[in-house]
Amino acid sequence: MARVVLPSSLTQLFPGAVREVDVDAATVRGVIDELDIRWPGMRNRICASGPLIREHIRIFVDATQATLDTPVDPASEVVVIPALSGGSGKV
Repeated sequence: MARVVLPSSLTQLFPGAVREVDVDAATVRGVIDELDIRWPGMRNRICASGPLIREHIRIFVDATQATLDTPVDPASEVVVIPALSGGSGKV
């Protein structure tokens, strides 16, 4: 099963959600489906309508940025990262 790593900012929204979980899925879309089964509503936090990965979320499979159709192998690591924003850019 693929290892999925979720940000704490996401797991805090779902009681019982954990930062690392093993998921059996063939694609990133399947990973998100499995996460949504375990924690209903998680798909809506990761995906926008279309469906598309939300603009402020990045998903990586084995350190390569992924789309919903990116294949996931049983030995893959899938990492969900919220994009960083804010600040004035001044030092």
